Amino acid sequence: MPVKYKRILLKLSGESLMGGKEFGIDSEVLENMSSEILKVTKMGVELGIVIGGGNIYRGLSAHKQGINRVTGDQMGMLATVINSLALQNSLEKKGIYTRIQSAIKMDEVAEPFILRRALRHLEKKRVVIFSSGTGSPYFTTDTAAALRAIEIKADVIIKGTRVDGVYDSDPEKNKKAKMYKKLSYPQVLEKNLRVMDLTAITLCRENNLPILVFNMNIKDNLRKLVNGENIGTLIS
Repeated sequence: MPVKYKRILLKLSGESLMGGKEFGIDSEVLENMSSEILKVTKMGVELGIVIGGGNIYRGLSAHKQGINRVTGDQMGMLATVINSLALQNSLEKKGIYTRIQSAIKMDEVAEPFILRRALRHLEKKRVVIFSSGTGSPYFTTDTAAALRAIEIKADVIIKGTRVDGVYDSDPEKNKKAKMYKKLSYPQVLEKNLRVMDLTAITLCRENNLPILVFNMNIKDNLRKLVNGENIGTLIS
């Protein structure tokens, strides 16, 4: 059966790697993520990934501690490289060919981001992990995910979270929180739903790029989404 989405950009938060820890990387979470990614690569899906760095360092928090915002954001970008290397290692243990491309030049660790090279890797069914955000301060990894998804002409951004979709309030704090199955970009902005930041939502809206928000921690969810099953929240 043909898949619904042939090329996707998977956005993962750095915090999702922590599992039950207060910071850092939980090896069990990393293993589970890699297993889910393996399933969709076996289906022939072309996959780009952007992962955040909030489990290690966050620029905005650094700013509150008295660290210059630009420096803090640069430290956060480097944290995404650490997470990308960890994910690459876990994926390659499962026999998945991967490439890390970095928006900040670091030749010994990752390729520079070159769009044509990224497209070639995707065509060859290699998973491409885009690290270092956009390479510029003041832009989040959400914006980086939207930008890379548009550049590689992805069919959809799939945002993996630890809840089932987008809610009207935090479902981890409010048991009566209502989940939305479908939303438009203007609704996300009007309701101030913190799915992705304003720049990322605007980029997706202007380029007609749908966003799917789902629970990455539930087994087989990613595979079902790629097949077009009605899981999570669709923003379009």
